[in-house]
Amino acid sequence: MTTSNDSPSHSDRVAADEAAIRRQIGKLIEGLQAGDLAAVQDAYTTDVVSFDIEPPLQHAGTAAKLENWARVFHTFEQVTYEVRDLRVTVGGDVAFGYAFARLSGTLKSGAATNGIWVRVTYGMQKIDGTWLIAHDQVSVPLDMASGRGAVDLEP
Repeated sequence: MTTSNDSPSHSDRVAADEAAIRRQIGKLIEGLQAGDLAAVQDAYTTDVVSFDIEPPLQHAGTAAKLENWARVFHTFEQVTYEVRDLRVTVGGDVAFGYAFARLSGTLKSGAATNGIWVRVTYGMQKIDGTWLIAHDQVSVPLDMASGRGAVDLEP
């Protein structure tokens, strides 16, 4: 529905932005499953800051983020990446989303792995009309008694 001056309503813009963000996350998933670092890079801002599950505490910039994914492609022969229960909130040219994600597939050794479910949060920024990931954080719950990640949980 549009207003009398034919500009989209606020709710129409929010819905369109949410759909665009979901498409962008979908392109990221496709790039990961294809082992295509260029496609993966297209999902991120150049100054992305990532709090990933492997050290160090922070990965800053596209090159650092892509190094993480390159290690995945070096380890896996075939990658399956799932994002489940994605929720998105849009506000102007920024948005955030959160979901569960799982990286699994076939290792270079030929062994199959079911991977682990992690929690992922996306901080998105709309730049030149395109939604990009400016920040992501991936985590696993912590078993307080043992100090170890609880990697056997499923959504």
